Amino acid sequence: MEKFTLDSGDIRILKVLQKDASLSIAEIAKQAGMSQTPCWRRIKKLKEQGILRQITAVVDREAVGLGFVSYAFVKLTVPSRKNMEEFDRLMRIWPEVVTCERITGAVDYLVKVVTEDIKSYDNFLCYKLLNSELVSDVQSRIVVSTVKETVALPLNE
Repeated sequence: MEKFTLDSGDIRILKVLQKDASLSIAEIAKQAGMSQTPCWRRIKKLKEQGILRQITAVVDREAVGLGFVSYAFVKLTVPSRKNMEEFDRLMRIWPEVVTCERITGAVDYLVKVVTEDIKSYDNFLCYKLLNSELVSDVQSRIVVSTVKETVALPLNE
């Protein structure tokens, strides 16, 4: 991915949007210390460049009945390019998977899974993850308490 040079105005806008993307252009501009038209143009440019990939809502998972979080360390049977591409495809279509990262070390992937409860997680493991011939081993770590959860990046001006 191409890296773009951001000036302090762009970064101020991004910081405002990371806190609350539902604000009006007028409010974003005010908080970013600029007038509305240049602010709107900058946001448009940030979208066109792919820096702003999407504007979305953050849903409280527990409020919607998704109170169980687990991290699965996944080892592939054979970590070939073809198998990684197929595993990546599966990760993108399974809604329980909220984050999937290919990592270095003794395992191939770190997968964050969100479900209703431990029984739902067990079903995910048995009927999806372990049902795949691509997977040779899964080690799960159950989250007992979330200390910090954010999608905001640490942007510096």
